[in-house]
Amino acid sequence: MGVHVLKYVQQIPASIQEAWSFFSNPANLQQITPPYMQMRVISTHHGAAMYPGQIIEYRVKPLLNISWYWMTEITHVQEGVLFVDEQRYGPYSFWHHQHHFKPVAGGVEMTDIVHYKLPYGFLGDWVNRLWVHRQLHDIFEYRRQQVIKLFGA
Repeated sequence: MGVHVLKYVQQIPASIQEAWSFFSNPANLQQITPPYMQMRVISTHHGAAMYPGQIIEYRVKPLLNISWYWMTEITHVQEGVLFVDEQRYGPYSFWHHQHHFKPVAGGVEMTDIVHYKLPYGFLGDWVNRLWVHRQLHDIFEYRRQQVIKLFGA
């Protein structure tokens, strides 16, 4: 009945400004999410730039083509360095996703750290082992491939 942690690191041949501009824009999420999830950003009041307190609402279909409502809040923003989104409503009992950006030779190192917990105690842990952990890994792998297509290897 614990909190699970995932960490993904990717090198992107882009400037900090280019990477930040792309990843901090909710409209770009659909491009880097597997098509089977049919992710749609449904909120409309985002403002011109990401800010702490920003609410982003989605519809996703992660399983059996069933539509789920998901709401996250951007809780921390350090322009060009990091932002954090936390679930306010959705499938997890806890979701905390850190997005870090660091200049490196040839571009940007982007690091994602996700802490998450499923509801229902040991049943949630069982579902995590059977399905959720693998699905999250596959989602981040799809994103890695899409980022290569968009920015290069």
